[in-house]
Amino acid sequence: MAGFNLSQLTRITGTLRRARLREVELAANNKYLQDALAQNKIEGQKLAIHARWAALAVIAVLIPFLNFSPSVIYYEFLLLVFGLLGWAQLKVAQVGQNRRELILIFMDLALMTFVILVPNPFYDLGWPIALQYRFENFQYFFVLLTGATLAYSWRTIIAISVWTAGLWISGLLAIMMFGRQVPGLSEKISAATADYPLMDTLLDPNSALPGFRIQEVVVFFIIAGILALNGWRNSQLLLKQAEAARERANLARHFPPNIVDQMADQDEPLGQIRAQKVAVMFADIVGFTNMAEKETPENVVNLLREFHRLMENAVFDNRGTLDKFLGDGIMATFGTPKASPDDASNALQCARDMLKSVEHWNEGRKARNEPPIKLSIGIHFGEVILGDIGSSRRLEFATLGDTVNVASRLEELTRNLNTQLVVSDELIDAAEHANRKVTQELSADLDKAGNKLLRGRVHETGIWTLKPFPQA
Repeated sequence: MAGFNLSQLTRITGTLRRARLREVELAANNKYLQDALAQNKIEGQKLAIHARWAALAVIAVLIPFLNFSPSVIYYEFLLLVFGLLGWAQLKVAQVGQNRRELILIFMDLALMTFVILVPNPFYDLGWPIALQYRFENFQYFFVLLTGATLAYSWRTIIAISVWTAGLWISGLLAIMMFGRQVPGLSEKISAATADYPLMDTLLDPNSALPGFRIQEVVVFFIIAGILALNGWRNSQLLLKQAEAARERANLARHFPPNIVDQMADQDEPLGQIRAQKVAVMFADIVGFTNMAEKETPENVVNLLREFHRLMENAVFDNRGTLDKFLGDGIMATFGTPKASPDDASNALQCARDMLKSVEHWNEGRKARNEPPIKLSIGIHFGEVILGDIGSSRRLEFATLGDTVNVASRLEELTRNLNTQLVVSDELIDAAEHANRKVTQELSADLDKAGNKLLRGRVHETGIWTLKPFPQA
């Protein structure tokens, strides 16, 4: 049985050690975990201080009932000190190793040990010091322990149990070796209980009853260990929540917030492979290759980051989905994963927002003597195939079909037509079908440009175009 217990203890210790290493590694690489730990720490510390103050208030009312005399002022003052120590712990609270916080916790435990084992100087009856143990005040350590579980990690809980045991046993040894005794009192008790040896041991006021003290420490260790395990379970849950937050943030890079909420709330948010009518947009920087040849790599990367940021904001502001970045361009869809009647008009509005953003961006670039950015956009509306593609090791939600190809060809066509925006008849028809008034406003400066044969297609496509590129 002893071997089994040792084996179990070794296994638990190893699990906790690996958990600690995993927490450190994840915290270093996951800002969502860092934020979650910081928030959990502060919230736990605030809850702990409120719980402490509530417990101290109850004890402050209880003490006069146990010993109604002026000497209780001494204990009421010490309760105030405990309250201030809790407040100080809140002020220095932070995630990770914190020496000041550990010192305050140790002061908590040391003060508790002092209060329990040292007689009230205003009410010293000259009793044996060992008699202090008869008041069974060790239970007040559990107030500190349970409060600590609200604010501290499982590692700190274990440390608290070790410190408590060390302080309590040190106090026991000090009283046994140097504590005040009343000579002759033990002998009188022995004479009165001569026929009851066990009673003699239990009633001896000069005895600290070391067996009971060891029992208190063992029970405290057991309870602290259980609480530490529960704290470890909670930390694992926090890790999972932080991972979920990171996954949600990754989704937010592709989908607008409303779609992310939908995907998070449903078991199969993207659904099965299906055909669905959506608006597909391609947007690209015209002449980017020549521009990049004249710039440093740092400037090229900075330009692309700013461009992607502007395009992403426009897509998300209009309930679109950022399908992918394409170097100096993007592909966006409107109506994925869930279609709505406004998908076509949302795509039109997004194109306008993109052009306006680039126009404003160019004003700043002109002030810095930087060349203007020319944006080209193509949009088509039609049926696509939605579903996961890839291998078992890596899947990607994709939008496929002829509609995607047409949208890409429309964006290419802007160069030949010297325009910034080309949209298909199908997109205008879909937008007008949903809301004719809104579509008329959005297409007020679009011109019907007839039918064009797109590369790779047999039949012509009816198109609408915007004003020509402004001259550089």
